Amino acid sequence: MAKALMFMGTGSDVGKSLIVAGLCRALANRGLRVAPFKPQNMSNNAAVSEDGGEIGRAQALQARAARLAPTTAMNPVLLKPEQETGAQVVLRGKRLASMSARDYFRRRAELLPHVLAAFRELAADADFVLVEGAGSASEVNLRQGDLANFGFAQAADLPVVLIGDIERGGVIASVVGTFAVIAREDAERIAATLINKFRGDASLFDDGKAFIMARTGRPVFGPLPHFADAGKLPAEDVLGLVAGEHRAGARYRIAVPRLPRVANFDDLDPLRAEPAVDLTIVEPGKALPRDADLVILPGSKATRSDLEALRRQGWDIDIKALHRSGARVLGICGGYQMLGRSIRDPDGIEGAPGSSEGLGLLDVETVLTHTKTLRAENAVDAASGLPLTGYHMHMGVTEGVDRARPFSRVRGEAEGARSGDGRVMGTYLHGLFAADAFRHAFIGEASDVAYETGVEDALDGLAAHLESHLDLDALIALAREVRFS
Repeated sequence: MAKALMFMGTGSDVGKSLIVAGLCRALANRGLRVAPFKPQNMSNNAAVSEDGGEIGRAQALQARAARLAPTTAMNPVLLKPEQETGAQVVLRGKRLASMSARDYFRRRAELLPHVLAAFRELAADADFVLVEGAGSASEVNLRQGDLANFGFAQAADLPVVLIGDIERGGVIASVVGTFAVIAREDAERIAATLINKFRGDASLFDDGKAFIMARTGRPVFGPLPHFADAGKLPAEDVLGLVAGEHRAGARYRIAVPRLPRVANFDDLDPLRAEPAVDLTIVEPGKALPRDADLVILPGSKATRSDLEALRRQGWDIDIKALHRSGARVLGICGGYQMLGRSIRDPDGIEGAPGSSEGLGLLDVETVLTHTKTLRAENAVDAASGLPLTGYHMHMGVTEGVDRARPFSRVRGEAEGARSGDGRVMGTYLHGLFAADAFRHAFIGEASDVAYETGVEDALDGLAAHLESHLDLDALIALAREVRFS
């Protein structure tokens, strides 16, 4: 019978996703069949699952760590923010509806049976299910109807490990304070605490561990040292999309404007890994660098809204000036739609119905439709003939003259578009830069970087890191058998 253990955090970005990924690989290395599970995720960084739906990118990485194909059962509820107070709700990989935050919180309890069914589906074919909570475990204002943290833990009868991040400071207060503010029945679910992202002499935290143990009555795992290669793994959400430092000696410069609803930004990760590439995330209020060789417009969850934001920043002027000076421009998914002459949304799929004028760098037009394309793809770059792998995850149909010059060919069919001068390109293919030969040809810089191998090495390194610094036998002994009644 499967056992399960849930990991919650004192806040967002404390390392829950990374720790679950590392544990998935560590347990898989021990010959156990382990499955990751996150009841509810909020992220515009999504992946296509084997069963034809979409799930959070973090759960896809955890599945890879567990050496399993990702499925929609691993993340049954995915929230993809479309505006400040609303999101697209994805249930078992398919779009359910767009809801305001208030409507979602009012209705989310209706989704609990679907969430429990997905969890039990995984447990029926696993030795261990490692469950990741969302955000902060102490959000008592959101406790009623909760699916993501203690609401799920109570419904599935799971023990919890509470993770605190020492790097951001105040970890003792955040851990002990969580016990102080949550309901007693929720606090009783916490079996242990874990201190993450420590730097320096771990013995200096001995008194801190003793204090936490005395105040909570729970064992304290760690402190777990900061994992240096964390940046080699795809980040879970936009918090991981950082500007980065200027790379000395880089020969190829890429500029990426940070848009409010950027999606699937892990498309950029393989480019970041290239030593000859300086990839700059341009923050609002700053101009695109004049010496950029390439501008990338990544995916967007609200394309017309992000296009408007791009214009407010004056980045449309910068992009056109860079193109005139010889730079290339690549739009991926929503970014591809922005490069065309217009984007029409007659049914109000991404907001108010209407039409937006595009940047006009590609002679194509897009109409947003209710049908969402979700497919893993094998493709060929139309310019070089080099193989590509990736996935399609988009809503909308794009047509026009520049489609006669495709970016790639998928199953023999033209995909994407190129301008007449070849320097403006658009594609719906996510994940394209993970193909090493294509990436090197595209940027004109050969290297020994093998991106996918690097991800595997980082996962193995993360598992070894956890084995070295935590008592994993004691940690997994906290797991409880899954009850199917």
